Amino acid sequence: MADTLNQLITACQQGDERAFQQLHAQYAPAMLGVIEGVVGKPEVAQELCQDVFLKVWTRLDSYDPQKGRFFTWLLNISRNTAIDHLRSRSAKEQKQNLNPTNFVDIFGGSTAFEGQTDAIGLTAIVETLEMRCKQLIDRLFFKGFTQQQTSEDLEIPLGTVKTQIRKCINGLRAKLGIDL
Repeated sequence: MADTLNQLITACQQGDERAFQQLHAQYAPAMLGVIEGVVGKPEVAQELCQDVFLKVWTRLDSYDPQKGRFFTWLLNISRNTAIDHLRSRSAKEQKQNLNPTNFVDIFGGSTAFEGQTDAIGLTAIVETLEMRCKQLIDRLFFKGFTQQQTSEDLEIPLGTVKTQIRKCINGLRAKLGIDL
């Protein structure tokens, strides 16, 4: 499968629109789920997902498989695009901010993203973590909170957030067998 993905990426980098359509069909549902989890509005998420794939098309030459998996690269673009939208002037004018009520609960409810993470086993792995780790990962990585916002939201010191998230990420790495 990795060879197929690499061939698909190479074809896209060479301007093959059909290959890009395949890439889009393969990854758009997962990215849409991630974006909707951050912005909380399906119609906005669909628009932002289109923006993400436009960015991917124009920046695909910057993807380096030596630095990480394609899914992770794409996930970061999607999450950052959604967070940028929330922080944008128009979102602030519409009073869309990082209020927890605007987000889909990634660990509790049934979401499009949950189905995608289940397919790669991430949900099961995250569920094995302590509650504090679930809370931190949810806020910092899925909802786009800053460490300061997470500290305020959970009513714990900023230094504690930094220490605990480091421990949580190291725990995830150990469970996934990733050495960095």
